[in-house]
Order: sequence, then structure tokens, then C-alpha cells
Amino acid sequence: MSPQEREELKTVLELFLNESLERILISNPTDVQAMSKSRLRPLLMKGILAFQAEEQVGKQAFHRNMNREEAVNYITGLLEGQFRQGEILSELGTALILVSKKGKITVKVKKKGTEKNQCPEGNTKAKAGAAEGRVRIQAGTPLMEHNRKKRYILEEGRAVPFLVDLGVMTKEGRIVSSRYDKYRQINRFLEFIEDVLPNLNRERETTIIDFGCGKSYLTFAMYYYLKILKEYPVRIIGLDLKQDVIDHCNGISRRYGYDTLTFYHGDIASYEGVEQVDMVVSLHACDRATDFALAKAVNWGAAVILSVPCCQHESTGR
Repeated sequence: MSPQEREELKTVLELFLNESLERILISNPTDVQAMSKSRLRPLLMKGILAFQAEEQVGKQAFHRNMNREEAVNYITGLLEGQFRQGEILSELGTALILVSKKGKITVKVKKKGTEKNQCPEGNTKAKAGAAEGRVRIQAGTPLMEHNRKKRYILEEGRAVPFLVDLGVMTKEGRIVSSRYDKYRQINRFLEFIEDVLPNLNRERETTIIDFGCGKSYLTFAMYYYLKILKEYPVRIIGLDLKQDVIDHCNGISRRYGYDTLTFYHGDIASYEGVEQVDMVVSLHACDRATDFALAKAVNWGAAVILSVPCCQHESTGR
């Protein structure tokens, strides 16, 4: 990273490191044995805006709190050799930071309206405080709510059409109390999808197969996140043995115009519907179906495999 690139990166970080920030994800490590990712979020410490980094090292998570200047230097340092990707999500917009193997940095910023969240013209004291990371946030602002409640990728209060159809959300975006565990599960799954984004190609259509998709809560969530929110060119195929479930899921997909999300009735072992697959998901395949799913993924040369072995029936030999 050249000195000019470093300064340009810091300028972008300074734009987003304020009370409007939702999260920053630093991922795609150069050394998988070290820290695998770092996730930053804003928080209040005695009424002062700060930023907390959650560093994932193996199965352990470590936290550190920083002011604005420290956070800028922290993120810049991580992207100077240790990581190759950063994603910023904010009320102000989004940014994608990519670092090549030779250290060249590319930053793509997509802004929303800029009038909101700006300091009033002439409020030099507020601007100076923001520049030094010392902005005091009044009680009742969205950031206070951020500290009381966990922020999910699919946020409560914003109705997601397929979650309404599947009975997880109301039309007003509230989570149905009896389905809150499902809501958390969906968002946790999307965090895994977020982590594998560096392995997906934005320049061509990525084919993803979900073996044993069942009612397809996670399949719909994956499509909505990748295609609608992240704007990745994806084609997702759900496969299951229950015809009524497949019919129901295809109905929902058609209703919302999800034209590259389709569901098929079939068996994992005999499925030959595509020649090339980039990502295989197998979370609910029972017995030997998990083995078939993994074998298929390896034969396709899939870049990403998300698999959780389900039940394994063991023979007693009698």
C-alpha cells in the first residue's frame, strides 16, 4: 500500500467512523492460522462514541475498544498485509475495500443521501468533536438502541417479504415471538455467508446448491442477502425429497420475482442438473446424504462448502 493509498483509505474510514456506522467486517486473511476476521461496531462509553473490535482467533473472540483515530489506524494496519478485504455498512452508505496480492488497494464507495447525519453548517464545535472521535450522543438516538439490542443482518422493524410468508415476521417487520429462535438462526447463518463473500465472484454468475433444503428458510435468506442486499449475480438451486415443500417454495420464489432461485424435487446422489457449482450448502442432509453432498462438491471443484453432518445411522452388522 503506497502512502497515497493509505491516506485515501483513511479518508474513507473517517467518512464512515461515526454514529451512523452499523458495522465494519475485515476478512480474507493472508494467514488463516492467525486472526480470521475482525468485526467493528460503534458503542457508547460514558456517553462518548467509541468503536469495539471483535477479533476472531480460532474459536476464541477477543475485544478491544478504540476511539475514532485509533480505529482508523487499526483498520489501516490490518489491511496492510494481514487481510485483503473490508466491508463497511452504514446509514450513510456502503464501502468495499479490496487489497490485491501485491498490496494494491481498491475502494468502492456507494453513498446514500448525505444531508442526513451531517453537522449543521457553522457548528464547528460539533465538527471538531467528530474529527477527534469525542462526539457525545444524546440519549434516545439510534446508537443507544444499537447498544441495547444486537444488530442483525436482517433487522427487526424492516419487513422482509419471504420472512413474512414463512411466518417469522409480521407485515410490520416485527418478529413473531414463537419464531424468534428461527430469526436468530437465519441471521447467524448469514454471518457465515458474509464470511465467504471473498470466495464469490462479482463478475460472473455464481451457482449455489442447497442439498436437503427443506422449508428453505436459510435458502431464501441466502438468496435475499446475496442477490438483493449485496447485489451478487447468483443462481441458487434448492433440492429436497418432499414435493409439497418444493411446490410451496417455488410459489414463494415466483411471487417475489426471485428468478434465479429455483427448487427441485430430487435425490442428492443422482442429481445431475448442472455441470459446474461454485458453492454447496448441506445443513440438513441425513444419513449418507451428507457424504453424497460432499462428494458432489469435490467433483465440481466448489470453492465453498458449508456442511453440517446430520444424523448418521449405524449398522450393527446383524
